[in-house]
Amino acid sequence: MAENRHQSIGLTDEQVLDMYYYMLVARKVDERMWLLNRAGKIPFVISCQGQEAAQVGAAFAFDRKKDYACPYYRDMGVVMVFGMSARDMMLSAFAKAEDPNSGGRQMPGHFGSRKYNILTGSSPVTTQVPHAVGLALAGKMEGKDLAVYTSFGEGSSNQGDFHEGANFAGVHKLPVIFFCENNKYAISVPLSKQIACESVADRAKGYGFPGVSIDGNDPIEVYKATKEAVERGRRGEGATLIEAVTYRLVPHSSDDDDRAYRSREEVEEAKRNDPLIRFQKYLRETGVMSEEKEKEIHDRVAYEVEEATEYAENAPYPAPESTLRHVYAE
Repeated sequence: MAENRHQSIGLTDEQVLDMYYYMLVARKVDERMWLLNRAGKIPFVISCQGQEAAQVGAAFAFDRKKDYACPYYRDMGVVMVFGMSARDMMLSAFAKAEDPNSGGRQMPGHFGSRKYNILTGSSPVTTQVPHAVGLALAGKMEGKDLAVYTSFGEGSSNQGDFHEGANFAGVHKLPVIFFCENNKYAISVPLSKQIACESVADRAKGYGFPGVSIDGNDPIEVYKATKEAVERGRRGEGATLIEAVTYRLVPHSSDDDDRAYRSREEVEEAKRNDPLIRFQKYLRETGVMSEEKEKEIHDRVAYEVEEATEYAENAPYPAPESTLRHVYAE
């Protein structure tokens, strides 16, 4: 039997099976969205495929009752762990009135929920980073024991918002976990043309807090690094920058053709390291997941995706006259 790595860092068998469930449901909702998009039923998809281990592993390190998430547009795995459902994802994709993020006003991937402590995202990349830092400052001023997760792609780590947010968090020793999902491409620009340093994690030194680079395809390693960062933040020791090295398995979005900038061989090579397949193998080899248990999880996910799709497709659109609500004073 393979070495049991999760128990040594405080994860139970039940928790890693939950991790697998969240990774699988995020993947299956995402795959269904691509089919719906290609069938002309939903307008746009921005995908989490290949990044589920990074997202779910990180989200599990937070206390969802008191901590906050300021996610970026790919973070379906994170927001589902924080409380959103497959139905919520589909209502957003179909832009229906019940979409919990924006009532059908925003593009998919603009997650937001007061109920689940998820700060509303906006379209310009990296704006969530200074917001996360502000949340952490407010928590510190109010004496609340909270940590804040904020994520972004490696392309976003080149934006002014990232540098200003990280500098402020460093100076004020704020409990922010800067979580960079390095999927190797800023749309079509490869990492080699984005940054001159060895890794995004190296940048943390300039802000006075630790930076670590980890295997983003291993949810257990991601959980361990993020848990340590959260605990540092709670002890008043400040922020951490985590670079989860991963790979985007599909085009940047449903409007992108990635064949123009990366070879099929490169993508196929990455698929051989698919985090979902790797984690499934680990759970089988450690004896945590039996065939029956695996079937039970897959059946549950299949049911949820079907139900979510059907519900969202038949749900009402927002009334046209509601367009101006929340824009002008009433």
